[in-house]
Amino acid sequence: MARLETGDVAPAWTLPSDTGTPVSLSDYAGRHLVIFCYPAAMTPGCTTEACDFRDSAQALQAAGYAVVGLSPDKPEKLAKFVAKESLTYPLLSDVDKTVLTAYGAYGEKKLYGKTTVGVIRSTVVVGPDGRVELAKYNVKATGHVAALRKALGV
Repeated sequence: MARLETGDVAPAWTLPSDTGTPVSLSDYAGRHLVIFCYPAAMTPGCTTEACDFRDSAQALQAAGYAVVGLSPDKPEKLAKFVAKESLTYPLLSDVDKTVLTAYGAYGEKKLYGKTTVGVIRSTVVVGPDGRVELAKYNVKATGHVAALRKALGV
């Protein structure tokens, strides 16, 4: 499984959002975009991470960063998650895991000492030029957004 590294061209994508509207990487051309990949909406760790991004969204936006979340959940489940947690950014549905795989966020991982296959909690920051500025894999749900903001100087 290939992981993205700083300087790589970010793989292009178009995915349905929580509202059912298609969203593309190209929609963010010329801007910084934080893409966080998480295993499943409405689970404890993913809720913590999503709410941390919600609570930091204003500071990130003020610094020029847009945020999207990416999971294999269907748009209907994502819509419920957005409503329940008052999320302020789009959640994208990658049911067939094509984009998650292209971003190195799907594959073998260790879970409670066992090797499984699934979504690897990851964050990729894409720059205005479409290149990866930062890629973090196997991040922890708690404290990750604070560490990301520090790395980005936000």
